[in-house]
Amino acid sequence: MKLIIGLGNPGGEYQYTRHNIGFEAIDKLCFDHKIDIRRNKNIAKTLYGTGRVGHIPVVLAKPQTYMNLSGRAVRALLDFYKLPPSEMLIIYDDVNLPTGDIRVRKTGGAGGHNGMKSIIEHIKTQDFPRVRVGIDPKPEHWVLADYVLSRFKKEEWDLMVTGVTKAGEAAEVWLKEGTDVAMNRFNKKIGKND
Repeated sequence: MKLIIGLGNPGGEYQYTRHNIGFEAIDKLCFDHKIDIRRNKNIAKTLYGTGRVGHIPVVLAKPQTYMNLSGRAVRALLDFYKLPPSEMLIIYDDVNLPTGDIRVRKTGGAGGHNGMKSIIEHIKTQDFPRVRVGIDPKPEHWVLADYVLSRFKKEEWDLMVTGVTKAGEAAEVWLKEGTDVAMNRFNKKIGKND
């Protein structure tokens, strides 16, 4: 069993915002692999579904705790499924990457991302794989919190879809072939400057 968790905020007002790109990647995986995602009271404030990607059993999850408290849901999921952090993949937004780019990593700090800070705090390690999905750097005149909660502009939509698609593909490669292969295959620039 493997666990793939996309980060975001619950509620219609946050749908399709930059901060919810992790949720979009999970929705894409659910669609591609016919996995029904639903709320379950056994796991703290989480929408999740179980199924298979190829022959591999997987749990796809979207914490509903709000971004800054993501660690509570992640800890609950790991405990419920009795999995070590190395068996989960976190997908989340990154303002340090152009929209459309992704990066796969084996480990690392939070990089200023509040959802990742919460996860590291609750599971007591930063040694777990993750996929960072670019949402573009914050423009100078924006407050970071306002920027990450803004929606993509029409002209960014295709790049956003590319990033979400690549994040889903990277998650599949991670499941089937491991982090090293996913890093080698996907840590290439695919954004607007290429």
